[in-house]
Order: sequence, then structure tokens, then C-alpha cells
Amino acid sequence: MRSALLAALICPPLFCAALPLAGHAEDAPAPKLGPNAVLLSTDNAYLRGSPAPDYWALSSFVKPQFTTSACGVASVTAAVNGLAGLPANAEDTVMSQPELLDLVGDDTWKAISAEGGDGVKFEQLVEYASKAMAARGLNDSVTVFHPADSSPTPTPDQGATLREWLAANEASASDALLVYFNQGVVTGDWDGPHVSVIGAYDAAADRVLILEVDQEWYTPYWTPVDVLLDAMLKPTSAEHGVLEGQTGGLVRLAL
Repeated sequence: MRSALLAALICPPLFCAALPLAGHAEDAPAPKLGPNAVLLSTDNAYLRGSPAPDYWALSSFVKPQFTTSACGVASVTAAVNGLAGLPANAEDTVMSQPELLDLVGDDTWKAISAEGGDGVKFEQLVEYASKAMAARGLNDSVTVFHPADSSPTPTPDQGATLREWLAANEASASDALLVYFNQGVVTGDWDGPHVSVIGAYDAAADRVLILEVDQEWYTPYWTPVDVLLDAMLKPTSAEHGVLEGQTGGLVRLAL
């Protein structure tokens, strides 16, 4: 959901960070990722040594968000496609994000996902995930972990519940987890709300694999569970308009 804010800026943050200040030597460019995100391409031992059923079921279906406001629909599309599997017949295509929007037929979801749209609120993500499951003919089982409902700051109970959800999801490919979080807390860059897909949970290292739909900027990366919880709990700032105050969590789509 970078779009609405970036469209109003003369130069985006990553570009601006690389510009030299007047009267000063040129600053070194900022790194792509901060210390809380590690690229899967450089750290993939977990996937080579563990079954990782969600990664293998979902990763092939995670595509770039089709607009800069469409992280929600991109994540839902990846999840329902992964749960449904590759179509059996030669003439059937893998459902695209615009096709899923048309199938669900919700005008508000289309509007907020269009280029320059507002982006999705947490409760809307839950609603549209449920509608998408029903529209695809999948059993409509959508459940939610929304930690900010009980406390504005992390607690041991919230961390334990998050790890329970991640461990249960890692056990099989019969469900998919979407995560609504402040992307900048994880990546160290853009401070704003975002949705992506959970690809794996490495319990021994206590970290989560994010299968990014924001593929203009990122590829999949690992982040510590405690960092992800912080990213869920950070409220969206006023500069994001109707999304101000939004906090995140997990949305589970299950067969």
C-alpha cells in the first residue's frame, strides 16, 4: 500500500535517501533491507532441511501486486490459488488478481485496490478473504488473530499465541496465513501498512518467512517473530488517510 502516499511525493524515500545534501559529500546509498530482514536467497537452509509444506504449496502462486494499492488482493489471490491448486484442465488458467476481484464482485474492494486507491483495512481483509474463499468454491473457514484487540503493546501471551498460530500453519498445506503489518518495521524502509503471505515458520530460529507481493521492491525474506509482532501492533500514521490507526494481525484461510 505504498502508492497513495508515494504518488503525492516529488521523489520516493529510497530515491531521496540516495541524493547528496547540498554542501556535503554524497551519502552512501541506504541498504535494501535493514537488520530485521534476511533474504531467502541468501539463507535457505530451512527449506532444504524441513518439509515446509506452506512454502511449496503457496510460493509458486505469489505474484506481484497488480497495482501499488493491491497488496491485499494479491495476497488473497495467492492464498486461494495455493489452496485450490493448479487447475486440472489444460484450458483453465491460474486465476489472476483482477479475475478474482471480478469473481467476488465487490466494488469497494476493486476501488481500494486500484492504482492510487486507499488500500485495505484489516477488517476488510478478513471480509474479502472470506468472500474470495466462497467465490472459489472453497470451504469458507477464515479465522483471525488480531493482537491489538487486547493490548496496544506486545505481551508474553500475544507472542505465545502468535507462535502457536505459526506452528499450526507450518504443520500442513491445508491452510494459508496472510499477515497485515507495518512493512517498515521489518524492512527498515517505508513506514506504512502492508499485506503479504506467510511462507514458513522456522521454530528453532524463531523466525518467519514473508512471501512478498511487493515485488517491485522486495523478494522473500525472513524476520524474527518478535519483530513481526511489533510490526502488527504499530498503528498506521495519519499520513495514510483512512488507514490511520490500523493495526495488523493474521488472517487464516483453511480448507
